[in-house]
Amino acid sequence: MAENRPVPGYAELHCLSNFSFLRGASHPEELALMAAKLGYAAIAVTDECSLAGMVRAHLAAKEGGIPLIVGSEIKLYDGPKLVLLATDRAAYGRLSGLITTGRRAAEKGSYQLGLEDLDNGLEGCLALLIPESQKTRRSSSSAAANSEKGDSKKTSDLFFARWLKERFPERAWIVFERHLDARDADALKRLEGLSAQSGLPLVAAGDVHMHLRARQPLQDTLTAIRLGLKVAEVGFHLFPNAERHLRSRSRLARLYPRALMEETLAVAALCKFSLDELRYEYPEEIVPAGKTPAEHLKHLVAIGLDRRFPGGAPQKVRVLIERELQLIAELCYEPYFLTVYDVVRFARERDILCQGRGSAANSAVCYCLGITEVDPARMEMLFERFISKERNEPPDIDVDFEHERREEVIQYIYEKYGRDRAAI
Repeated sequence: MAENRPVPGYAELHCLSNFSFLRGASHPEELALMAAKLGYAAIAVTDECSLAGMVRAHLAAKEGGIPLIVGSEIKLYDGPKLVLLATDRAAYGRLSGLITTGRRAAEKGSYQLGLEDLDNGLEGCLALLIPESQKTRRSSSSAAANSEKGDSKKTSDLFFARWLKERFPERAWIVFERHLDARDADALKRLEGLSAQSGLPLVAAGDVHMHLRARQPLQDTLTAIRLGLKVAEVGFHLFPNAERHLRSRSRLARLYPRALMEETLAVAALCKFSLDELRYEYPEEIVPAGKTPAEHLKHLVAIGLDRRFPGGAPQKVRVLIERELQLIAELCYEPYFLTVYDVVRFARERDILCQGRGSAANSAVCYCLGITEVDPARMEMLFERFISKERNEPPDIDVDFEHERREEVIQYIYEKYGRDRAAI
C-alpha cells in the first residue's frame, strides 16, 4: 500500500500583478490574500522591473498572515530572464537601485539592463534563472524592446547558469514552471541535466499572472491591448491555458516533484526582509559639523522665536515649543523638519513666494522656522492634529511655491542632494 504522505509546503516565487502593465490580471492584494487562503508558506510579488505594487501586497499579506517576499522579474537585453529576490534591508536597497538604473537607461515605460549590470552579484539578493526552454512564445513589451538592443548571438542556458553561479554563489537557482504543456516532461529532463552540469539546484515556480483561473479572459484581453490586436487575432501570443493562476498545494503536488516544492521553502526561508523595516532617512548635510539634529533644530527654533517675538514670546508659546520639541525628539523627526526648513530658507532668501499649509499650521515649531504663518500666540493650536505617537509616521508639511519660480526650488534640491538621491 502506497505511503500517504502529507502535501508538501509551497512558496510561490514568481508572481506578476497588474503593476506589470498589461501582463498581470490581478491586484497585488488579491494575490497575497489568495496565497494565504491556499495555505502557501510565502508569496513573492515579482513585477517586471518594478516594486510599484509592493506596498499593497505588504498590507494584504499582513492581513492574511502570510510572509511576503519582495522581488522583481528582469529580462536582460543580452541574457536570460531572471527573478531577483531581496533577503534583507540592504538587498532591497540594491534591488531598488538596479530597477532605477534600468528605468533611467531607457524610454519611459521600458527599461534596459544587461549582464554587466549584475556583474557584481547584487549582494544579498537571490537569483532565479528562467531558462530559454521555460519561456513562452508570448513576451512582455519591455522585454521585446530590450531584446532588440541585445547581441543577436545565441548563448546557451548552460553559459548563463554558470555565469549566475559564479556571481551569485549559493544564491542562485534554476526554475521549473509547469503549465500542462505537452513538453513539460522533456523540459524537466533538460533542466535536471542543466542543474547537474551547472551545479545550480532546481526549484518550482508558477509564473503566476492571476489569483483565480477565472481571470484568464481578462489576461487575454490585456495581452491583445498590449499588442494592439483583437483578441481573435493574437493567436500564439496568448497563453494556451489558464494554468498561470495560484493553484492549490494538492494540485501542485501532482504536478511538481516533491523536492522542487520543498526547495521553494528553502528559498523563502532566506528572504527575511519586510517593508516594516523601512524608515524615512534624511540627509546628513543639513546639520552643521559637531552638532546633533536635535541641537541644530533647537538652535534654529530659538533664533526664529526671537525674530517672531522681538519683545519676548508669551509663556503659552514657550510651553508649546518645548512640548513640540520633546515629541519631535522622541520620534526622531528633527532631520525631517530641518530638510523642509532648508528648502523654505532657500526660497525666502531669493524672494520666492512660499507658504506652508495644512495641519502644519498647528505647529509652533513650524511658525518659528518660517514654514507657516499662523501665530500660536493668537490661535489655539492642536499639535496632535499634526504629529502623534500613535500614527508613528512623519507628519505632512505641505509647502506651496509660486509656480513661476518653482523650478528654481526643484533645481536647488537636485543640485544640493544629487539626482541619485532626489526625485519628483
